Amino acid sequence: MDEKEKQVIYNVIQGFVGNWWNGSDLYPDPCGWTPIQGVSCELYEDGFWYVTVVNLGQVFDNSLICSNDAKFPEQLFKLKHLKVLSLISCFLSPNKNPVTIPVSGWEKFSESLESLILRSNPGLVGTIPSTIGSLRSLQSLVLLENSLTGELPQSVGNLVKLRQLVLAGNNLAGEVPITYGNFSELLIFDASRNNLSGALPPLVGSWSSLLKLDLSNNVLEGLLPMELGRLKNLTLLDVSHNKLIGGLSETIKELVSLKDLVLSNNPIGGDLLGTKWRSFIKIETLDLSNMGLEGSVPDSIGEMKSLRFLDLSNNNLNGTLSRNLENLPCLKALHVNGNNLTGRLEFSAEFYRKLGRRFAAWNNNANFCYIAKQVASMPHGVKPCVQ
Repeated sequence: MDEKEKQVIYNVIQGFVGNWWNGSDLYPDPCGWTPIQGVSCELYEDGFWYVTVVNLGQVFDNSLICSNDAKFPEQLFKLKHLKVLSLISCFLSPNKNPVTIPVSGWEKFSESLESLILRSNPGLVGTIPSTIGSLRSLQSLVLLENSLTGELPQSVGNLVKLRQLVLAGNNLAGEVPITYGNFSELLIFDASRNNLSGALPPLVGSWSSLLKLDLSNNVLEGLLPMELGRLKNLTLLDVSHNKLIGGLSETIKELVSLKDLVLSNNPIGGDLLGTKWRSFIKIETLDLSNMGLEGSVPDSIGEMKSLRFLDLSNNNLNGTLSRNLENLPCLKALHVNGNNLTGRLEFSAEFYRKLGRRFAAWNNNANFCYIAKQVASMPHGVKPCVQ
């Protein structure tokens, strides 16, 4: 290992974990017979070993833990072959030790860095610098559960090799930039638990490889864009806890690969009858609670054979529940409480026994009742029918 490289990695680790750490004594050969936990190296054509991975923080039991006054050391950007940088729970206090992401230096990693993970750092404050957009080789950008503010940088749209973009659990605001339409290889986009606003942009339809889209817990408005229907590989769509309107979009029926569809806690309105639910043969989780839905519950939902969790609670649904729901082989939870359902529940005692309290049907119309067959398996909060 090159002596300069050795001294750089010693200085970098000290910058994060504290000056008490004496690497030269403990790890005289960091890329050889005395490896440093969280640090990996590779052999290059010049015959020297270079640091390619730095993974610090609360990851494993033997991981190096960052100090209370940890900072980004300037020496970090001298690790010219660095491919992976992961800092987890390194910056913990936004009051005693607020830390910002460095503005300069990232361009030195433009050809090498493939993964940047800054996770669970409440002391990591400020904005995402536009210079992150210089990391042309980046495939994974994870800025999860920090205290970052400001808008999403347009320059991140330059990272055309991204396969994972996770920005969840910050205080980011504004709209999704139009430059993000360049992510042709993106598999995961998670910007949940922020303050993003505006409409869900049509550009998401250009993410043709996307598997998971999570924009829940923001303040998005408007309709679900028709372009969503282009995402033929999408397995998870979660836009819950926003301000979306306009009824269940026709585009949803095009999402044939969905396993999890979560639209809850939006004033979307409309009904369930215009959607061919039987065509969703892969859906396991369907959460349409608190959406202002009206009308009846269609029988075709009882043909969604992969369904495990169905939540239609806190809407304005009326009519009766079809016994077809009992034929769903995988169903583990059914929530229809807080509606205006009427009529008789004719499920078997075995169905009530299987679901137990996971069958929620209370707080419906006064005429909603169940046929009493076995008192021990009665649905909670529903009265027995008068025989």
